[in-house]
Amino acid sequence: MKALSQKRRHPLAALALLVLGLMLTGGLYAVVTTVNEAKADTTTFTAQQVEEGEKLFVANCATCHGVGASGTDAGPSLAGVGAAAVDFQVGTGRMPMQMQGPQARQKPKQFNADQTRELSAYVATLGDGPALPEEQFIDGKGNAAAGGELFRVNCAMCHNAAAAGGALTRGKFAPALAGVSNSHMYSAMVTGPQNMPVFNDANISPEGKRDIITFLNTIENQGSPGGAKLGSLGPVSEGLFLWTAVMGVVIGFTIWLTSRPS
Repeated sequence: MKALSQKRRHPLAALALLVLGLMLTGGLYAVVTTVNEAKADTTTFTAQQVEEGEKLFVANCATCHGVGASGTDAGPSLAGVGAAAVDFQVGTGRMPMQMQGPQARQKPKQFNADQTRELSAYVATLGDGPALPEEQFIDGKGNAAAGGELFRVNCAMCHNAAAAGGALTRGKFAPALAGVSNSHMYSAMVTGPQNMPVFNDANISPEGKRDIITFLNTIENQGSPGGAKLGSLGPVSEGLFLWTAVMGVVIGFTIWLTSRPS
């Protein structure tokens, strides 16, 4: 015991403990990285899709995102963004970007469905990230009422209660959700594109996301049973529009009445 106590007081004891701590930390990091890579490689994509996706990436995306998608000053690293991020960004035409701006705008797609899937396959191998949504969660057969409640609590402050979109700060905006595919809606929720927060399964369960998608499908399909939408901007703007219209009629009638010859 005396010899052990003397060793603890040795000047190199602290250095030895530091080296041991660094080795332990490095070993744990290596294990975690290996697990992530194994998860990233365990996908439904084929080796050919990954190979073709890498070719497409080098030819069309590496200018901004760098060779190996490590990131540059013009674009972020794509390690760990997952296949779902590519499904949304490329599948809606937002990527490749047409020009730099506050946020990527939707435009005609540059890649077809097969090419988008190949790009997704390649990016999925770069690190663990959100995978493509399962068909059972994008079938639009969830609970629309429950989805409406989740949407109003989590999404309506940006996208509007009727999903008509809305303005944000510094030239940014939340887009209208009419015409967006179920797959892209799910991918957006799990990846958080642009200024949208990420809604992982701890925030909103896959079943909850399915309900939200069902709600959005429902309000899009039912149209506007109450009459003209007036942009679906809400009661304040709609009331202002009505007040302005009525006052215009009153003023016009007053001018007409007073201009009549006596």
